[in-house]
Amino acid sequence: MVSRPVARDDRPVGQPDNRRRGRRVRRWVIVLVVLALVLVGADFGAAAYAEHTISQKAREQLGNLSQDPSVTVHGFPFLTQALSGDYSHISVYAAGVPVQDKLRDVELSAELENVTAPLSDLLAGNTKTIKIGSLKGQVTVKASDFARFSPLDKVQQLKIEPVTEDYVKSGDSGQAESTPTPTVTPTDADGQPIDSSTAGIRISGYVQVAGQKVEIFCFALISVKDKKIEISPNRLQFGNDKETTVVPPAVQKALLPNFRATINAGDLPFSVTPTAVRVNSGSVTIKGEAKNVTFTGQPAKG
Repeated sequence: MVSRPVARDDRPVGQPDNRRRGRRVRRWVIVLVVLALVLVGADFGAAAYAEHTISQKAREQLGNLSQDPSVTVHGFPFLTQALSGDYSHISVYAAGVPVQDKLRDVELSAELENVTAPLSDLLAGNTKTIKIGSLKGQVTVKASDFARFSPLDKVQQLKIEPVTEDYVKSGDSGQAESTPTPTVTPTDADGQPIDSSTAGIRISGYVQVAGQKVEIFCFALISVKDKKIEISPNRLQFGNDKETTVVPPAVQKALLPNFRATINAGDLPFSVTPTAVRVNSGSVTIKGEAKNVTFTGQPAKG
């Protein structure tokens, strides 16, 4: 009888089972990852559909826009908010918004909080029942739109710049002004601009004086009160950005009315109550708030 060499098996006992178990674990991991991606994709898809629906309705409300407003539904996952019909935060932004026949290039942004919007209504495109617990909005009006309001429409090449309120009231102490106009905006401890119902504004442009086209600077206070934006001119200077000369009192008295204007803020989008005004270089931003309103800007019922 011939003996055969015994083959030595150095493999650890149970190795095939460990390999099969490892493959099963990897398969489950892959399945779970794919499932998670599908759910996240579905969540983002549903959010995108809701944002598109709100954007379309916002475009209808805001008028003849060149493109849809930007709408962002904050919070994740979206589907849990959609199923409950309660959203903590929605942002809306639009540029180039026309308001009646005067304002043609308004920039609008609004933060909607504690929003109630039933999923069935969103799917049906019905945004009339959307209730907004708190709305904080701001509207930015450019100098080109201010120039369409009487009597500012008499000022050619109208420009807007921020100035301090103190400079508006007392910057004409001398007969000539050669220092730069102060434009420091008051800030809080965190360096953020402090909102106020009044602000200093410098309006410049060209007007006709005794048959001559003269560049003039008007220093005024702009304020919001009772849903109105009022520009109250305080003093005038002739000249340019480098050097200006105080306008004689008699001439100031004749020209100051050319810079006094009132704008009805009740005509602005989202019908918020104006609470603050801020002057920027080339524009003015009006901030406002509203409580318990619908998406159309009307008071919410119930």
